[in-house]
Amino acid sequence: MFSWLEQILKNDLEQYRLLAIYVMMTLESACIPIPSEIVMPYAGHLAAKGKLGIMQAALVASVANLSGSWLAYAVGRYGGRAFIDRYGRYIFLSKKHLNQADYWFARRGEITVFLSRMLPAVRTFISLPAGIAKMDFFKFSFYSFLGSLPWNLALVYLGYIFTDKWDVLQKHLHEFNIIVFAVIGLFAALFLVIRKRKRR
Repeated sequence: MFSWLEQILKNDLEQYRLLAIYVMMTLESACIPIPSEIVMPYAGHLAAKGKLGIMQAALVASVANLSGSWLAYAVGRYGGRAFIDRYGRYIFLSKKHLNQADYWFARRGEITVFLSRMLPAVRTFISLPAGIAKMDFFKFSFYSFLGSLPWNLALVYLGYIFTDKWDVLQKHLHEFNIIVFAVIGLFAALFLVIRKRKRR
């Protein structure tokens, strides 16, 4: 993480508090990679100083995540299919994959959205495929909020208890992110290998 971005986020949180949390976490869920691993732990730091409430910060962040998710969901639902129909072949996606995604989200959309909201990177972009697959909007909203709340609450609480050990906390969160990204990369590589073999 760039230190200058971290400093900007922390300064805005110090000055605007709940408003800053809402704006930043809305952007994060609208596919703009604002790191919740900095925003929410620092909100916990502010809570430890008596400037915020832990649950207050987590609820505002989760509502913001829902707001941003709606934006990304709408982009996927009303523009995603046309984009994939036109450019999907360049990123190894076809109408068959869209049909498979429709089937997946129809059967397992709830658990997919819920769990994805608690994973770095994935949580930022899960709303797009949910929208493309036209997952039921109310189910999508419910499970998006339900998955966002424990993630945000956990990060706020970590910031609260590690308020005097910010560097240590960020180091561990960075290590956690690396593990998650490695697993995602492994699955992506396996997907490409399987696709290549099928084509042969």
